[in-house]
Amino acid sequence: MRSMLFKSGIFISLLLLNFVPSQSAVSSVDLGSEWMKVAVVNLKPGQTPISIAINEMSKRKSPTFVAFQGGTRLLGEEAAGIAARYPDKVYSQLRDMIGKPYTYVKSFLDSMYLPLDVVESSRGAAGFRIADNLGADASIYSAEELLAMVLSYAANLAEVHAKVPVKDAVVTIPPYFGQAERRGLVTAAQLAGINVLALVHEHSGAALQYGIDKDFSNGSRYVVLYDMGSSGTYAALVHYSAYNAKEFGKTVSVNQFQVKDVRWDAVLGGQNMESRLVEFFADEFNKQVGNGVDVRKSPKAMAKLKKQVKRTKEILSANTAAPISVESLYDDLDFRSTITREKFEELCEDLWDRSLIPLKEVIKHSGLKLDEIYAVELIGGSTRVPKLQAKIQEFLGRTELDKHLDADEAIVLGASLHAANLSDGIKLNRKLGMVDGSTYGFTVELNGPDLVKDESTKQLLVPRMKKLPSKMFRSVVHNKDFDVSLAYESEDLLPPGVTSNVFAQYAVSGLADASEKYSSRNLSSPIKANLHFSLSRSGILSLDRADAVIEVSEWVEVPKKNLTLETTTSTSPNISVETDTNNTSDDSNKNLQSDGEISTASNATAEESRTIDLGTEKKLKKRTFRVPLKVVEKTVGPGAPLSKESLDEAKRKLDALNKRDAERRRTAELKNNLEGYIYSTKEKLETNEDLEKISTSDERKSFIEKLDEVQEWLYTDGEDATANEFQEHLDSLKAIGDPIFFRYEELSARPAAIELARKYLGELQQIVKGWQSDKPWLPKDRIDEVLSDADKLKTWLNEKETEQSKTPLFSKPVFTSEEVYLKLFDLQDKVASVNKIPKPKPKVEKPKKVEIETNAKNETEGTAENANGSSSNSAESSENGSSTAGSDATVDEKVNQEAEVHDEL
Repeated sequence: MRSMLFKSGIFISLLLLNFVPSQSAVSSVDLGSEWMKVAVVNLKPGQTPISIAINEMSKRKSPTFVAFQGGTRLLGEEAAGIAARYPDKVYSQLRDMIGKPYTYVKSFLDSMYLPLDVVESSRGAAGFRIADNLGADASIYSAEELLAMVLSYAANLAEVHAKVPVKDAVVTIPPYFGQAERRGLVTAAQLAGINVLALVHEHSGAALQYGIDKDFSNGSRYVVLYDMGSSGTYAALVHYSAYNAKEFGKTVSVNQFQVKDVRWDAVLGGQNMESRLVEFFADEFNKQVGNGVDVRKSPKAMAKLKKQVKRTKEILSANTAAPISVESLYDDLDFRSTITREKFEELCEDLWDRSLIPLKEVIKHSGLKLDEIYAVELIGGSTRVPKLQAKIQEFLGRTELDKHLDADEAIVLGASLHAANLSDGIKLNRKLGMVDGSTYGFTVELNGPDLVKDESTKQLLVPRMKKLPSKMFRSVVHNKDFDVSLAYESEDLLPPGVTSNVFAQYAVSGLADASEKYSSRNLSSPIKANLHFSLSRSGILSLDRADAVIEVSEWVEVPKKNLTLETTTSTSPNISVETDTNNTSDDSNKNLQSDGEISTASNATAEESRTIDLGTEKKLKKRTFRVPLKVVEKTVGPGAPLSKESLDEAKRKLDALNKRDAERRRTAELKNNLEGYIYSTKEKLETNEDLEKISTSDERKSFIEKLDEVQEWLYTDGEDATANEFQEHLDSLKAIGDPIFFRYEELSARPAAIELARKYLGELQQIVKGWQSDKPWLPKDRIDEVLSDADKLKTWLNEKETEQSKTPLFSKPVFTSEEVYLKLFDLQDKVASVNKIPKPKPKVEKPKKVEIETNAKNETEGTAENANGSSSNSAESSENGSSTAGSDATVDEKVNQEAEVHDEL
């Protein structure tokens, strides 16, 4: 599997087009119920373009857990580490509690044996009472706030991995997520400081990963993606094809895919199988103990049992039997047992047929036959269960299933390709068109005074699988304010926990005022309201704006127009209707023979004909007025958006927690630094004999006593010390230790620097000799300057070495290796600058013939001046000579001609 991942990573790396110097990066987050994966698209030079971000435990996936213990917030692996000991302080399954009503969440937590303190919020959603030490009383956190902590942790993983800030991300969601869940997830990301480029369906991410390295120009294919995760199951039908497009003047084939349909069971997943095992082992433990003991009444015991059951289930996927062992499960009693794969399959008997329903439905509604399905790709961790695979094989009538995708990472890697495409400055070399659709159908309904209920007030707005993103427009004839309700198309197909199909409500106002304002005008048609909806790339439907449309017919005074005159004028604009043809022709000919300027005589006549006052007439004109209407969302219930005040308060709490976490990490780091310094320093003082050469016994003894003193403080009063206190103690120790260890380092570094300097001084003599023989053009003063500096360095070294030999090693060094290197580097720079002096270019003498030509000209000109006025022939000859010199004649011809003139003179 790792080999396949490595090859996949290399291939994906080759898909990015240009690495922009801005060092930008985007990420994708595959957000599951229990686990999440983070991928980074990074443009920083030297980094793999697309890669999985590992966590602090070097794992490729992280638990989606948040915990509060002893006033400390824990995330990811740290939170999961205390889940069995403190089940009432660890919050998981957060993705599946977003946008859900309180009663649903409470029932869900009870079924999972999660003893969390849950209260009902003002929105009817679940709130979690947590003692986080931020206030005197416990704080109430919404599911969005807790999920924001998980997403903030994911963003931090991406930034640590990319080594640059990462704010843009694509987050995956299951297809059965409704409007409340989608909006809640975007809110959580906003609180975490993440800009969500899009919420992308998990099946679209997997479809991208499946198709990015394939060629569909030779034929299209249907592929079913079957995913069973921790809490949900779905089957998506995807059609892959190719089309021709022009690119740089060439016809190229471009791959594309369209999600045709997706069906799901939102409450069927690996957790269902684990629950069967938990109940089975709980009954077995109760029987073993007897005396009416019920382990289910102990949340801590159930948390321990659930943790071990996960391991047992994983073992059963590869073995026919698996053990389970839990130390001190209940009342200091250990529990040990075994279970066979056959028994496990029997416990989950009803789940196997149920797991096939999404697959059967998606194929049934497609109208395709089984042999028309090219592949059924399995993704999701729970698809590794052998019995599930056997049931799918049996239904499909195939001996093997398609497992070309990584069951764990296909979605997050595909989503990262989508993130790269949506981001600025990152483009893919290999194109793959993506068309996904809305997994729910939506209706719009209008309610208001005098609104007659008919097909215009309630209609289908978004059919199921409508392309994402899309914009919709609806119009209603009305003259009063009204309300708009958005609802799921079918009450039989609702997201988990949703009891009402209405998910959003808006109040549209301003229409009554607009109607009153324009009612006295002559309306050419009834007043209507236009509603503009959008279905975002994230599948979120909203009413964006509304406006009133008023069409008015009015009689207005307009100038009369003479159609005959207009026609004549337009065809011959320079001909006056008041002149005869001959005159006009003559005038026109004269005008054409002028300086290129057209005479305005005929134009003036034409203008006069145009401006003849013909009077006015009344005409009926239509005018359309568009008046913006006020749209206010008034959604109620768990799906209602958080108010601005709630968002600000949530942001304040999260910022305070983030600062406290940062201080905690800094404190822990400084404490580790102090502890590490004490132990490493003591070891050096005890084992390194060379330290005795550069320090006195009293100095070492005093230092060890100081180390012991700080070590004692560290494990007593220092247990609850602040970061600054740890830093102060570390600085106090380094103030003593740094001079000692500096002298120790110089013990070997200084002789090495001296040796290097003397070696170079010897080499410099050969360099200068080479200059004298090979580069005679080098200035002597520059060479002398180099030799002078070399002598100074040699003298300085001799003096310092003599002085250092008389100084005890436990005293401050007379000179340091750094000083030697600085002087040596200065000398090397001067040598390099002299060595780079280029050889002078040889002087180029002018050709001899050119000089003769110049002399001949000068002599000819001088003679001509002397003979001016006395010999016209001489003057003419001079002129001829000048003309020849300016022609294309050869140099020899020029010289000869001028020589002839000179001879004549």
